[in-house]
Amino acid sequence: MVADNFSRMARRSFMAGAGTTALVALAGCQSLPAFSLTEAIRRLLMLASMNALNRLMAPGGFWDNQLARLALPEMFGNRGGVAQAILTSAPVKLRLQRELNHVAESGARRAAPMIADTVRMIGIDNAEALVRGGPGAATAFLRSAMNGNLIEAMVPALGDGLRIASDPIVGQAIAALTGVDVTGVARSLSREADDAIWAEMGREEASIRANPQATNDPVLMGVFWVR
Repeated sequence: MVADNFSRMARRSFMAGAGTTALVALAGCQSLPAFSLTEAIRRLLMLASMNALNRLMAPGGFWDNQLARLALPEMFGNRGGVAQAILTSAPVKLRLQRELNHVAESGARRAAPMIADTVRMIGIDNAEALVRGGPGAATAFLRSAMNGNLIEAMVPALGDGLRIASDPIVGQAIAALTGVDVTGVARSLSREADDAIWAEMGREEASIRANPQATNDPVLMGVFWVR
């Protein structure tokens, strides 16, 4: 349901705000109208975030994705520590890691509308540079503009997810940590989820740039289709 709502919101946002900056006629695209490069960047970011987050919000979205899978946070005794007393075997550690990756899905669900709102509202003064930039240039711009706010926004959702985690190994591992509570674990997990979300979004942006025809979006095809 959240993923469907995010998808609908993203598609509506594609059409919002076009034409507010100078329009650029595209060489070799005489059959297409002139496009706003700012609108192209908004559509690129919205589609990249929608595709990336829909994958990560799905059951197993982090765990089943080798590139997005979160490592077991160091606080759980990767190099020795109190928590390692209960993490006595590789299967138990793997079980905890898998459950934390499932919890991270709630962080992605919290991130989705926040990213969509930012894409819709953010000022883009250097659209031409972003169009001509590297495969993840627009994603890097958006991440810098959000300035870590996504991490703080995800902490409460991840904290709730940790508290209601179905596997008791999560509660046991947190209880074994010295001087660290659920919020501390949630913050550490939020930082990892933040890195994974932006990396997945950057890969999706690169994919769209490489094959804009697959989007069936005339603006993205007109701006990024290299003939």
